[in-house]
Amino acid sequence: MAYPKGINKAHDSFSLFLNIPDNESLPTGWRRHAKVSFSLVNQGSEKLSQRKVTQHWFVQKAFTWGFPVMITHTELNAKKGFLVNGELKVAAKIEVLEVVGKLDVSEESSPIMKTIDVNGFQVLPSQVDSVKRLFEKNLDIVSKFRLKNPYLKTACMNLLLSLTETLCQSPQELSNDGLSHAGVALAYLIETGLKLDWLEKKLDELKGKKKKEESCLVRLREMDEQLQPFKKRCLDIEDQISKEKEELLAAREPLSLYDDIDNNV
Repeated sequence: MAYPKGINKAHDSFSLFLNIPDNESLPTGWRRHAKVSFSLVNQGSEKLSQRKVTQHWFVQKAFTWGFPVMITHTELNAKKGFLVNGELKVAAKIEVLEVVGKLDVSEESSPIMKTIDVNGFQVLPSQVDSVKRLFEKNLDIVSKFRLKNPYLKTACMNLLLSLTETLCQSPQELSNDGLSHAGVALAYLIETGLKLDWLEKKLDELKGKKKKEESCLVRLREMDEQLQPFKKRCLDIEDQISKEKEELLAAREPLSLYDDIDNNV
């Protein structure tokens, strides 16, 4: 999904998102963890092309993720090789990292999706509960929302749902890049007038937990390295114990006088 004028006029940028089509027909529990790479191809020199990468869990109810600011209009129109004869080339690479749930979409399913109005936002039936919960818990979320264009409003809501889904993941599932992109998306949504201070606190809390997770992992690695010589020493001692036990059993075996007599005969 490309927005040449951006999803927020105040930001003066070209916005680019990955959107899962026909998400309404996806089975319950469907999830895809994907690495998404968008490149704006420089038609003068490929070395000057701009590339942005993010990772995200795409789910049925939050199926859009990307970059509100892929490139600014100022840079795009600066005759640097991105926009040539009115043409902008975009390259996309998608790598599926993890798969949850089978893709079981009926071939007869209609591509035309009905939408439902929730507080002035046109959303898909599968999104209704999530959007209603957002408004129930945050009554003034759109009190200063400035966008009037229905398509841009839908894009903002999809991005917000994807963002809330992202911030509900465990720190283990999120990369630092993912958190960084989440911060950019949050800042962009706030610029549209959405009141998301509660989501800012959630993001800060998640960043803190991510830092704590990383520091714990570092300490665990350090302790494991310190433990390795002792583990090796223990294995050596266990090996020595096994040998000593074998010798002990041999020493405890009774002698047979008759064996010696038989041998002499």
